[in-house]
Amino acid sequence: MNTRFLIVASFLLFTSSVFGQRVAEFWWFDTGVKFGYGATGLYNSSIWDRATSDWEFDISTGYSFGAKLGINKGTSGFTIDVMFANAEQSFEDHRNPTEVRDYIVEWNTVDLYTLYRNNRQLGYVEIGPKFSFVNDVLSGYASEPRVGVADNYASNNIGAVLGFGAYFIGGDNAFSGILGLRFEYGFTDFVNPDGHLAGHPVPDVNVTNPGVSTAPVFAGIVFELNWGLGYYGKASCGSRSKFIKF
Repeated sequence: MNTRFLIVASFLLFTSSVFGQRVAEFWWFDTGVKFGYGATGLYNSSIWDRATSDWEFDISTGYSFGAKLGINKGTSGFTIDVMFANAEQSFEDHRNPTEVRDYIVEWNTVDLYTLYRNNRQLGYVEIGPKFSFVNDVLSGYASEPRVGVADNYASNNIGAVLGFGAYFIGGDNAFSGILGLRFEYGFTDFVNPDGHLAGHPVPDVNVTNPGVSTAPVFAGIVFELNWGLGYYGKASCGSRSKFIKF
């Protein structure tokens, strides 16, 4: 038994052990922090139909920050985001032609996202529902102190989310940076029955229709930094499943 034979035998034993223990199917997990910024607003078709006459929509902005947990298998997975958001909508009041005033509605929410995400070629697409829990709503003219009007708004809202973007840092399971676009639309009425009677989201009972809902909307960028936690899988040789850190 010469040295060459020992080297070849050792190499074959090593490779058979590695490939015998490789993970055939596994779930991998990551976590991260997220920041969002973009255009926010409240869409109400009754007010929109009266635009350029009594009321006009201004472009308003908002921001959000929070954390995520990703549960992935291969290129597909689910993400759970918890975000703290601040948003607003500014309306121009043209009812007095000699003085145009800005009326602002501002709201704070805790948002829970449960999204399906597909990762392909260093990019991703995500889609799913968003559940918002309203902390506070303030409104008033820009020249006056804003007052709390949360009693006129729903305590929660359900919406839909569509997003896509690309990895610009990393891209592997251990660490990555993502920059993407996200579009959100609320399906349930943001204004409650009492708010409809009072004329919300604008102080004008003549322009709002109780049968028309008010939808929170968002379109903006989302920045995400992710760290891999590890993966859980079963070796192809039949050993027990286990969790392995990255």
